[in-house]
Amino acid sequence: MGPNMNIHFRKVTDLLEKIARALTRKPKLVVSIAVLLLIPSILGAAATHINYDILSYLPQDLDSAKGQALLEEPFHMAATTMLIVEDMPPEYTHQLQQAVEEVPGVSSAMWISSMVGIQIPQEMIPEDIRDIFFSGDATMMIVQYDQPGASEATMKSIEQVRRLCNEKCFLAGFSVFIKDTKDLITKEMPLYVIMAVVLSSIAMCVMMDSWLLPLALLLSIGLAVLYNFGTNILLGQISFITQAIAAVLQLGVTMDYSIFLYDRYLEELPHFDDKRDAMAASIVAAFKSLSGSSLTTIAGFLALCFMRLTLGRDIGLVMAKGVVLGVATVILVLPAILLLMDHKIQKYRHPALKPDMSRVNAFIIRHRKAFVALFILLFIPAVYSNNHTEVYYKLDQSLPQEMPSIVSTNKLKDEFNMASSHFIVMRDDLSHSDMKKMEQQLEDLPGITSVVAYDKLLPDAIPDFFIPDELKDICKQDGYQMMMVNSSYATASDAAAGQLDAMNAIVKSYDPNACITGEAAMTNDLITTADKDFTVTSYLSIIAILILVALTFRSIGIPILLVATIELAIFINQGIPYFTGTSIAFVAPTVIGCVQLGATVDYAILMTTRFQEELQKGHGRLEAIQIAATSADTSILTSALVFFCATLGVAAISTMDIVSDICLMLSRGAIISALVSIFILPSVLAVFEPVIAKTTLHWRTPRPVRESKAVKALQARRAERAASLPGSTPTQNPETASEDGAPQASSAGKH
Repeated sequence: MGPNMNIHFRKVTDLLEKIARALTRKPKLVVSIAVLLLIPSILGAAATHINYDILSYLPQDLDSAKGQALLEEPFHMAATTMLIVEDMPPEYTHQLQQAVEEVPGVSSAMWISSMVGIQIPQEMIPEDIRDIFFSGDATMMIVQYDQPGASEATMKSIEQVRRLCNEKCFLAGFSVFIKDTKDLITKEMPLYVIMAVVLSSIAMCVMMDSWLLPLALLLSIGLAVLYNFGTNILLGQISFITQAIAAVLQLGVTMDYSIFLYDRYLEELPHFDDKRDAMAASIVAAFKSLSGSSLTTIAGFLALCFMRLTLGRDIGLVMAKGVVLGVATVILVLPAILLLMDHKIQKYRHPALKPDMSRVNAFIIRHRKAFVALFILLFIPAVYSNNHTEVYYKLDQSLPQEMPSIVSTNKLKDEFNMASSHFIVMRDDLSHSDMKKMEQQLEDLPGITSVVAYDKLLPDAIPDFFIPDELKDICKQDGYQMMMVNSSYATASDAAAGQLDAMNAIVKSYDPNACITGEAAMTNDLITTADKDFTVTSYLSIIAILILVALTFRSIGIPILLVATIELAIFINQGIPYFTGTSIAFVAPTVIGCVQLGATVDYAILMTTRFQEELQKGHGRLEAIQIAATSADTSILTSALVFFCATLGVAAISTMDIVSDICLMLSRGAIISALVSIFILPSVLAVFEPVIAKTTLHWRTPRPVRESKAVKALQARRAERAASLPGSTPTQNPETASEDGAPQASSAGKH
């Protein structure tokens, strides 16, 4: 570090000390400003659009995304639902069709009466048309909407269509699935937050020695969560997955920072006569530590922004922003809350669960080589199971199967043999003979149940003008024509993927610019894109954290050892579903990897930093690691228990597998990371300490510490008071407080 860098560092430190002193002198003002900021935050959160369509996050240069855009404009078919009516007379369905057409936002409702009337017997209707609308005692109506499938207008229209139906009507389609997902999230979201707050409060009350301290910490985190949700309006929109898990993740990830600040405050209290000075010193110390520690977590989330699937960018930006706002709230607002509540926090103290880990750590250090061998051996099954855990991409698999949209989809599959529907968009100037050949080739493919196309509805002997305009507009618009190909293969299955490849080869041979879209095609692209993205983001997050840890410790060996230890915990966590025979939602591994990597690296940095401090004090290698482990274990256990409780509660009550999977793995990951940090990491650090010493600058030799201006000024004031009151120690009744709620004398004795 050169002289210019030292000067700059001193200026930053002096500025930080001035800010910290100012914050602690006016705690009521700080809290008032923090509360006022909730007004724009709540308004911003309410105005932020929530996107419930995961497929909309696909790269827009893919054929499936291009085809979906064409279905939206000019065909106005991006929002298309199928209304199944069972065991009802044709008159009922005809009246229902007319009523549905009157619903605001519905562009068309097509049924057989739109083309041939309801008086004509089914057997006299052309077979191709009859097969579209009838199956046994059931009939199907095609309902189209003016707006895209995930829009608020379409959601309202779907709700009104449902109100028109009786119990023998079933509305199916991807837009209906989105509607049910939205309703479920809206219903369960408050329960997620309540469960996370209640269970994490219980965990903190058990591990901390005051009944009110958890309230103070949760108030600070609650402010940070609301600030984060309010600033999401700057992003335009966020996904429903992000909305569902962001608050819980932010609580779990940033709780460490709040605990660290308070612990540092307790450490500083005995050294200051005024608790506000102790808090100011804590702010400076916490900022230096948290700014480095939080960078690793932020880097893990920002790695998601490099995914082509922009859902990663959505989650990454919101969570990275949440960590930044969490640190800012801990540094700027939490000190004021703690000062204002300090007397009550001390008044309502109770015995806390703080297990003595010294004997456990002595055992671990004695058997350090065995634990290192275990560390190496565990990698083999952990990596294998991690790589072979089954992942599902079928979106409706993550929802309760009794949901109306799922029941209707199953009806569509069972009665009309439509497990999935593919839409082909191509130019409309292909010859009639070419179209017939292509249709025949498509029909001959395994799993194809029917092909609906303009040429199939227009036999050679029937003039074009005989085809009703409603049906013609479905098939042809603005130089494009659309075909609907129904399949018996389920979305996201290997059979559907192979079928799409075969279809693509056939269609491209007639029109190289043709696009195949639909839920199955887009999900297939989602699988391909996500697989590549997850690999890239995993490597990027590891590289980013390697670099940050290397810069933090000025070391080559430490980042390799720490990241290897953390990755073992992640591999174990993500590999457990392989042994239990369960599958996990496709976004879970990416979210788990980033969150667990970012959170666990805090544990590793905490223990490694303390290990280095003890070595620099002159302790031997084994004595230093035992002291470091014993001092760090309580913080690790507290943090892990809070994170475990917050996420486990959400996993237990969520009926959405995609949310439940992520939270269950996060809760399990918190425990696994804590166990690895407590049992494996100390042994790794102790055994490889000679290597660390050779690859790290200033590892055993402390760097010179500059005494700050604030500390010098404080020492001068102490000397003046001591001189004026010889033989006495300044004290003050802790009940006496300044105008801002801060006693002028120390209440450190109570701590």
